[in-house]
Amino acid sequence: LVLKRMSVRKDYRGLGIAAALGRAALAFARQSGRRAVVLNTLMVQHEARALYERLGFRRHRRYVLPTVYGRLANCTITTYRYDLTGTS
Repeated sequence: LVLKRMSVRKDYRGLGIAAALGRAALAFARQSGRRAVVLNTLMVQHEARALYERLGFRRHRRYVLPTVYGRLANCTITTYRYDLTGTS
């Protein structure tokens, strides 16, 4: 399962909404029989990266965005993975 574009409006951040959404996505994936949940995030999204790691996602891969802009700006993408195999 690929998690894309999870966002919480700025004035509602810090209330646990993103963590609840992340846990709901993991529960949905688990109930649907998926083996893993993966997502990508930019290197500058520090709060998002911290949230994913608190939820149990592990860094899977890092790469520079394969575009002219990505190479010029050294725009690094981190892929995170949450393995569901063997979890209850």
